[in-house]
Amino acid sequence: MATYGTIPTSSGGSSMEYLSRAKERIKSGLGTRRPWKIVFNFRSLGLPAGFSDALGRIRTNVAYFRMNYAIAVLLILFLSLLWHPISLIVFVVMMAVWLFLYFLRDEPLVIFHRTIDDRVVLAVLSVLTLIFLLLTHATVNILVSVLVGVVVVLIHAALRKTDDLFLDEEAAERGGLLAGESSPQP
Repeated sequence: MATYGTIPTSSGGSSMEYLSRAKERIKSGLGTRRPWKIVFNFRSLGLPAGFSDALGRIRTNVAYFRMNYAIAVLLILFLSLLWHPISLIVFVVMMAVWLFLYFLRDEPLVIFHRTIDDRVVLAVLSVLTLIFLLLTHATVNILVSVLVGVVVVLIHAALRKTDDLFLDEEAAERGGLLAGESSPQP
C-alpha cells in the first residue's frame, strides 16, 4: 500500500540545527568584539603627536575595535530612529534580512541556479538598506546619526593610544600588532 501525500513527522531537527548554527555564528561574530573595559580605558587616552600619528592610531584602532565601533554606530543609529517608528521597523527588518542572507549563511547564496558572490550580496544589501531607510522620510536623521557615529569613532580612534593593544598572530599577518612585540618608543 502506497502512502502518497504523507507528511513527515520529524520534530524539526533541521530548524533546530539551523538555530544552533545561527547562535554559534553570532557568538563567534561577537567574539571578535573587544571588552568594553579596554575600549573605555581612560588611561589609554592621549593626544596624538601629529597628523601621521593620528592616522596610524585610527588605522590600528579601527582594525582592533572593528566590532565595537560597528556596535556603537548601530546603537547611535538605533537611538536616533526611536522618534521615527516606521524607520525603526524598517531598520529591524533589514537587520533580520542581513542576518539571514549575509551573516548566518553557511553555503553560498544561489538564485535561479546561479551562485551569488558575497561581495554582491554585501553591496545589494547595503544599497537596499539605505534606500529603504531613506524612503521612510527620515533622511536627515539617518545621515546625521551615521555622521555622528563616524565622528565619535574617529575621535576615539585618534585619541586611543595603541601601545597596549595586542592582536593574535592571525590578525598580525594581516597587518596588525603581534602579541609580545613591543613598539619602538620615541
